[in-house]
Amino acid sequence: MGVRLMVVDDHRLLAEALASALKLRGHRVLAAAAPAAGAAELVIARAPEVCLLGTAAPAEPGTFDPVVRIKRERPQVAVLVLGPVPSPRGIAAAFAAGASGYVRHDERIEGVERAIMKARAGEAAVAPQLLQGAFGELLNPAAQPDDEGQRLLQMLTPREVEVLVRVADGEDTRLIAAGMGIAPSTARTHVQRVLMKLGVGSRLEAAALAARTGLLDRAGPLRIHGPAPETATGSGSEP
Repeated sequence: MGVRLMVVDDHRLLAEALASALKLRGHRVLAAAAPAAGAAELVIARAPEVCLLGTAAPAEPGTFDPVVRIKRERPQVAVLVLGPVPSPRGIAAAFAAGASGYVRHDERIEGVERAIMKARAGEAAVAPQLLQGAFGELLNPAAQPDDEGQRLLQMLTPREVEVLVRVADGEDTRLIAAGMGIAPSTARTHVQRVLMKLGVGSRLEAAALAARTGLLDRAGPLRIHGPAPETATGSGSEP
């Protein structure tokens, strides 16, 4: 039996892709929305059985305030957090806020669906390996943890970072070109270079990797969209 659910994530492309996949599996998706900042109001108004709430920074203060409000006003709604590989503090914060589970952004759709069914049944929905990894980090913290997001960010030029941000926001080649004031062929080349540097085969994979590693949060200043000044791009090269 399908579940009435909502998908809320700052990255529209991820939210819409996940919503589409769940619809194909027989679930009723009431909304696939961005940004997560308005999640509480939307969930309270629509009252789904399960809400999938995306976050790129589970350990940041205030991240799970929407969960607290949802559980206070709609206690029957099960909230599943979608996020990167969590730290012990991130897992603890999610459950302390009232979340029913935690699912990684790069989890397969079958795993997401299992978590949804567990959450609706009132069970804790978190993969054993996530708990094992979190407690392993807690007991044996790494002296110098590898910052994958920073490493990936250093591989990209500022313009490629902007392209990645736009890809994650669901913009197609035409919108990327218009927003950056470049030719569509140039935008397409930038996208191909980003995929190659990140070692992924599709825009969706690139967006998921960027969200999982926190790369998009580090690129915060570039998340201001809007058409760039008109420039001559007839030659297909950037201004």
